[in-house]
Amino acid sequence: MKIFTTENIRHIDRVTIDDEGVSSMELIHRVAEGVVNEILSRWRPSKPTMVFAGAGNNGADALIVAKLLIEAGFNPHVVLINVKGDSLSRDCRMAREELMRMGNVSMTEIVHTAHIPPLTPDHLVIDGLFGTGLRNPLEGGYMAMARYINESGATVVSIDVPSGMFGDWNTRVLARNVVHADLTIAVQFPRLAFFLSDNAELVGRWKTVDIGLSRKAIEETTTKYYLIEKDDVCRVLKRRPDFCSKADFGHALLFAGCYGMMGAAVMAARGALRAGVGKLTVHSPRCGFGVIQNSVPEALFLPDREENVISDMTPRFNYTAIGAGPGIGTNDATKGALETLIKTIKRPMVLDADALNIIARNPALIDHLTPGSILTPHSVEFDRIFGSQASAETRLLKALEVAHKYKLIIVLKGRYSATVRPDGKVFFNSTGSSAMATPGSGDVLTGIITALLAQGYKSETAATAGVYIHGLAGDIAAAEEGEYGTTAGDIAAATGKAIKSILGT
Repeated sequence: MKIFTTENIRHIDRVTIDDEGVSSMELIHRVAEGVVNEILSRWRPSKPTMVFAGAGNNGADALIVAKLLIEAGFNPHVVLINVKGDSLSRDCRMAREELMRMGNVSMTEIVHTAHIPPLTPDHLVIDGLFGTGLRNPLEGGYMAMARYINESGATVVSIDVPSGMFGDWNTRVLARNVVHADLTIAVQFPRLAFFLSDNAELVGRWKTVDIGLSRKAIEETTTKYYLIEKDDVCRVLKRRPDFCSKADFGHALLFAGCYGMMGAAVMAARGALRAGVGKLTVHSPRCGFGVIQNSVPEALFLPDREENVISDMTPRFNYTAIGAGPGIGTNDATKGALETLIKTIKRPMVLDADALNIIARNPALIDHLTPGSILTPHSVEFDRIFGSQASAETRLLKALEVAHKYKLIIVLKGRYSATVRPDGKVFFNSTGSSAMATPGSGDVLTGIITALLAQGYKSETAATAGVYIHGLAGDIAAAEEGEYGTTAGDIAAATGKAIKSILGT
């Protein structure tokens, strides 16, 4: 799915109106119908309801929502912001007239000042003060109103975006000055801002309502942001031919584990094998022999010369993919081995966990990474390497800069893990949940991506598809084990089921 910027969406709106003969009021009615359907699926008409409507088209949406709620048996009180009595947009005026024709509408119209009826935690608030047309952060009375809504404890449904929040970038926005929604119902598309953790407390849960915008305009409008879904991954995953052997699916090498952290090697190896690699070799210190042979007997074990740490990362075979980092520690010998590997291997690799921590101690190693290499940091690991970031938004922007400069693929792990490519495109992941916040989950991901790389997938595809498969495996595991009970082992075990689900086989 394409994720459009606010300007993109305005363009698609205009094309729909100009080329397909759909009026702006018709679109407003479609928005309102979608919002009301969501409300009716969750609350009874007896729910005390207050609708806050601004002077623009977001306010027009809210006014028609109020009309439809009245028709459905609700008794909402409408608060309309009409500063100086003449600030309403054309569509907002038309929506007000349509609402008032119903008669006996409970409304407070704020022209200069007005007393707003008290809000309680029992209330349902429909937030239609400001949409994506907002140009500057809220201030003055608007800011006070947002804070009033937040402090009330009421349940809030925001139309399109929470009032005070921008659809794209929000570095200028203070969270306390934005309406905090429990549910945000976006028009046609989710907004870029929804996928950044900084905005989670503002957006709440989100859904989209399809209002029938021009399919042609959607297809022709370009973007750099995408939400990866099942069909996207299904299109790129290769089905296995009837006549094949393990030699057809690559040979991956994992540098993983040290004394006390062999579990990371096990998780990465299980992830790689469940993701279909033809052959897997795990290079670990000698102390890991029994662990790997007993826990992952399908993998080959290559012992390091050292007992407890990895001291040599010189590949002894022409492996089709290399992954390094899970549980290797940051011992000086390991540090030197990784530095040599990075400087000598001229093929894309997957680097995670302690490999990233070692790079953080010697950032100059970034210059030696082969273009197409895949880094999979969480926020702390990323900041150690590239400098502390003030927010998820600035971190994403920094990742875009780094990916372009060094021709790397960076997977920023999180709720909507973002795969950032050198061409400036960002692919947010749609699978996964909080159940995956468990030790070893990232190691499984390293194994999955390395396995796909070994099977001949390009770095961009291996990273994007690997993240989706990993998240879906987590969803499958969580459905069986629950949000609290899911372990990395469960995620690894469900990886094959995830791929089966994607391919429909």
